[in-house]
Amino acid sequence: MSDKGPGPALPPVVDRKTWQEARDALLVREKAHTREGDAIAAARRRLPMVEVDATIEVIGPDGPITILDVFEGRRQLIAYFHAWWPGRPAAEQCDGCTFFNCQVRELSYIHSRDATYATLCKGPYEASVRYRDFLGLDMPWYSVEKTAAQLLEGRDWQRHHLVCYVRDGERVFETYYTGGRGVEVMSPTHGLLDMTVYGRQEAWEDSPDGWPQPWYSDENPEVWRTNGRPVAQWSRIEAGRSDELT
Repeated sequence: MSDKGPGPALPPVVDRKTWQEARDALLVREKAHTREGDAIAAARRRLPMVEVDATIEVIGPDGPITILDVFEGRRQLIAYFHAWWPGRPAAEQCDGCTFFNCQVRELSYIHSRDATYATLCKGPYEASVRYRDFLGLDMPWYSVEKTAAQLLEGRDWQRHHLVCYVRDGERVFETYYTGGRGVEVMSPTHGLLDMTVYGRQEAWEDSPDGWPQPWYSDENPEVWRTNGRPVAQWSRIEAGRSDELT
């Protein structure tokens, strides 16, 4: 924003008492939203499960392993199915998957609950793991280039998905999956921006007149890409990392 021109619109200015009354009114709705989220999570824990062939193979750093091995001995597995555009350079890879997966960093808290987080990429292992390393990520990374359709049976396996599994000995079961906006649970960026006065600044949001909404608009259809690359890539390029994937 430039100091030479008018800035975006702002909320009305009120005294502290008036502001607190408005804040308290919204808090009632926020608490109801939290309780409803708890109720939905409780229902999610009561869903039935479906068995998955535990011998389905993925490709890791040491070659083929089974989906059972991806658990790393833990009881649960949270798997993000990362999209991949074959033959395209890093700058043209999926900005949405880059956005979501880049935000999963500290895994020890997940491990403390006897769960493993892993990325199952739909591209070839050698090229896609170079993309992981270019981004500076360190979560377990596997290729499901040849088996994504099996693991995502009955769904559009070319889209991104977040899938939860549990194992019972040598047997593997799928307990939950989501896609689309359901994967926003991976993104603290969304939650933090939703707390701000201008929100995500995307054209679809219900915001007052004059609020900045330059993203996901007719003029700018991008959401998490700028100047021809997913936003997160620019700091890696500036740090001198190679984005060569072949």
